[in-house]
Formats: sequence, structure tokens, C-alpha cells
Amino acid sequence: MVLTSKEAKQVMIYRIVFILLMVSTSAWGQQFGLSFSYFIPKNGYFSTPISPFSIRGIGVDVNRFIALETGASLYRMSGLNVKDLPFETKDALVGPNFTILVPAEIVFQLKGSTLEFDVKGGVFGFYGFSQKINYGNFDRAIRNYENWEVANSNFTYDNKPGWGFLFGTELTIYVTQQLGISLECNYLMGDSEFPLKGDYTGGTTALETRQVEFTDAKIDLTGLEFSIGVIFDTGQGSSPAKRRKRR
Repeated sequence: MVLTSKEAKQVMIYRIVFILLMVSTSAWGQQFGLSFSYFIPKNGYFSTPISPFSIRGIGVDVNRFIALETGASLYRMSGLNVKDLPFETKDALVGPNFTILVPAEIVFQLKGSTLEFDVKGGVFGFYGFSQKINYGNFDRAIRNYENWEVANSNFTYDNKPGWGFLFGTELTIYVTQQLGISLECNYLMGDSEFPLKGDYTGGTTALETRQVEFTDAKIDLTGLEFSIGVIFDTGQGSSPAKRRKRR
């Protein structure tokens, strides 16, 4: 069976998620966690309240105070904005979709007997699949831009992976040797190329059609990521100062 380009990309993403899951399971066989993750974009709609998949904090300690971490989160994005168009809007122009996000972070750790406070920063890559254009918001933005009463658009797009920078903090409180609560907030600044080509028809007293090509358009992945997690440690005699899987 021959896969289409879109199907091949989705298979590749599923394989990456599966590998990360296997790595995290083997690295922390006695630890597991549950989390609720939210992404609030700068312009757009909140993500689905519960991330369908999230494993973060996979990495190694360089020393007691510095660690290198990665992981993966799969978000169900309700709507994201598109920037670098001839017009601006604060409404979501794409979505809903699924977006997989993979960070690479340097973490500065301050560890105590019952508390751990981390400051982190780095880069992330992401890819949104099952993309959909929100034509309702797109047509409204075109009407405002052209000063028309009606507008109806039709576009094709080239969806590409993107990347960006992130920084944030995390506080972990160990209630017992086997139970911890994690609170994390990250600010993400990223985008991915999303060139658009098509036309739109509209007007006020008479209708006209315009052929357009927005080659510089980009999906804007800028906003706040919040996570609330619970860590369970089934190991015996473990210490909160040791590395634990965050979620």
C-alpha cells in the first residue's frame, strides 16, 4: 500500500510519540504521572483542556543544578492565528487541529527536601496536522480589510513544520516520598510557514473576484502553556532530590 504525503507524515509523528513513550517507560519504570495541560495562544482559542498525550522532563542531569530535558506533547488546538498577511486579525484563522510539540531545554534546578524549583529555557519544534482553515473568521477579516459588506474566500495551503523559543518555570511540591504535585508555566514564541494561494469574491454594490497569493503567511504559535501534574513514585526509599519524570 502506498501512503500519501499527508498519511506518511502522520505515521512518522505516531512513531516519534511511540518511541518517546517507550524511552520514558524504560528510564522511569517506577515513576509515572498524570497532568492537565492547557495552551492559551496570543491570538486564537484555548486548546482542549486536557492534552491527549504529554511526556515531558525526559533527560539527564549534567550536575546537581543543571539538566538537559526533552519530551513531547500532543495538543488538540481549537484555533490558531495566521500572521504576516496583508491584514491583521486577533481571531483564529486555522483550526481545530492536532499539534505535536517537542522541546529541547536547559533546566536550572534548585532542589530541597520537599520542594524543587526549576527555571528553564530552550527551543521547540512543532507540527500541526489535520489542518483546517476557519473560513468564517477569514472572510470576516477580508471584509474588514477590503471594507466590503460580503466576502467569500477559497484557499489552498502548504503546511510545514515550525520551531520557536520557550522559557518558563516549574514548581514541584513533594507531599510524601511517593507523591508530588507539579505546577508549570512556559511562554512559547514560534511559527511555521503556511503559504496560502487562492481567491476571494466580494464587494459592496457589485461583486468582484481577486486572485491572491500570501507566500509569507505563518501560523503563529505564541502563548502560554500551563500544566498541573501529579507524580507517583512506586520505588522504595526514593528521595525527592533524585530525578523524577514530570508528567
